[in-house]
Amino acid sequence: MIKKSIISSCVLVSLFFLFKSFYEKNSLREISSKSNFNVGASVLASPFLEDEQYKNILKRDFNLITIENDLKFAKVHPQRDSYNFVIPDLMVKFAKENNMKVRGHTLVWHATLPDWLTDRKYSKEELTNILKNHIQTVVGHYKGKIYAWDVVNEAYNDDGTLRENIWLQTIGPEYIELAFRWAHEADPDALLFYNDYSNEEINKKSNAIFNMAKSLKEQGVPIDGVGFQMHSSITYKKNYEQIKENFKRYENIGLKTQITEMDVKIQHSNKPNQERLQDQAKMYSETLNACLASSSCNAFITWGVTDKYSWIPDYTGKEDAPLLFDTDYKPKPSYKAVYRALQKNLK
Repeated sequence: MIKKSIISSCVLVSLFFLFKSFYEKNSLREISSKSNFNVGASVLASPFLEDEQYKNILKRDFNLITIENDLKFAKVHPQRDSYNFVIPDLMVKFAKENNMKVRGHTLVWHATLPDWLTDRKYSKEELTNILKNHIQTVVGHYKGKIYAWDVVNEAYNDDGTLRENIWLQTIGPEYIELAFRWAHEADPDALLFYNDYSNEEINKKSNAIFNMAKSLKEQGVPIDGVGFQMHSSITYKKNYEQIKENFKRYENIGLKTQITEMDVKIQHSNKPNQERLQDQAKMYSETLNACLASSSCNAFITWGVTDKYSWIPDYTGKEDAPLLFDTDYKPKPSYKAVYRALQKNLK
């Protein structure tokens, strides 16, 4: 047993130095930028403000950032007559200084709403005006600075029906179309996306979202693409051919696709840790390969930078390691797998 433990430790040490050597010579940003492909990560306020290594990783490895929480309604619009742009302004400034694009997340969602909005009933006219003013104030504030917005987020149930939320109940289903029109009026040059989860394969939800996006485009509504969150686990079975088929049908109607929030949980598997990390690496690379197989897919974004600050352990109550960098900012097998996929597919 002692001998096996020593061998195992030696293997891990050897792998660490292999990855360290690889990482010192290569970066995701370098390989992706050669082909104008976007590799990004979402950014949290606390590490962004307090952890210099966090920012160093961002500017070394990513050419795009998504503002993870600080443009959500309750954060940026805490009182009806006031907005708070302090932290997102700092993130946008950082991105500009480091030649990075920024995705704004998110203008219309059923969650993270301020109390002033949810504690009372509004008429259809009142809520329509509130939403319009919110969208146009936020998008207008960043006109020319944020290259793409998740305009509407998670508006569909898994069965393909519209989610019952404050916007649907009070304004009606037209809130989706209106949101895109208002965002476009505020910044005609920004790319506008619908964003959701469990919509990557062909199913009732993905069909409903595709039909919605197709219908909006046919009506002349300014929608540019659809985002696929891809929060995953190594125990999930993915049909990558269906994912490619799904991306292809957006390509056929002239809409862009992006993988917008990817992370891969390992907590549900009983395999040894190193095997779980290899399974994770495979899922990252196969998902990226599906994206790169379609000319419609032009961005691959992880939901976070390092395992140290991932939302998953707090959400599930279990330890996890879902991202490309571990808690010490060391690149994991997933990092190398993503790099190899980019290297192979981006000519």
